[in-house]
Amino acid sequence: MADEEAEQERLSGGGGGCVAELQRLGERLQELERQLRESRGPAVDAATEYCQQLCQTLLEYAEKWKTSEDPLPLLEVYTVAIQSYVKARPYLTSECENVALVLERLALSCVELLLCLPVELSDKQWEQFQALVQVAHEKLMENGSCELHFLATLAQETGVWKNPVLCTILSQEPLDKDKDEKMEAQKN
Repeated sequence: MADEEAEQERLSGGGGGCVAELQRLGERLQELERQLRESRGPAVDAATEYCQQLCQTLLEYAEKWKTSEDPLPLLEVYTVAIQSYVKARPYLTSECENVALVLERLALSCVELLLCLPVELSDKQWEQFQALVQVAHEKLMENGSCELHFLATLAQETGVWKNPVLCTILSQEPLDKDKDEKMEAQKN
């Protein structure tokens, strides 16, 4: 119980800082989605504008925290952004090259951050992250988008450092060809 209260205090930054900032981020991203939905211009232009504004917004919010001291708020920013992108995806045309690129970079940034966390996420945090990524991946796959595949595969394990292929690569052991083929089959 004390751990949960400490976590809430940490997330709120003592004065509602992190929670309030994440709420403002969510509102800002909802506004971007609304503008995208209501756009009357060419779909490629609307998608380009959405992608540019999403990236700019993420930069603004990511710079608010010192990730070297506490990277978890940045992970929250990424997860809010992924959720928002999933909602906006049906309105984004694939003719815009930035549509897939933005999500690929967001997923890669999320993986990099997870790999660099000084401590593993608590079981509760990891389970919430797993559920979010799984739902987002499934919804994106409905639209033919597979950019979250690597992140979704990583999130299937019981923790970031529990992925057997990742552990094998990092330990510089030879990869088991059967495991490698199974991973490729899952990918396709």
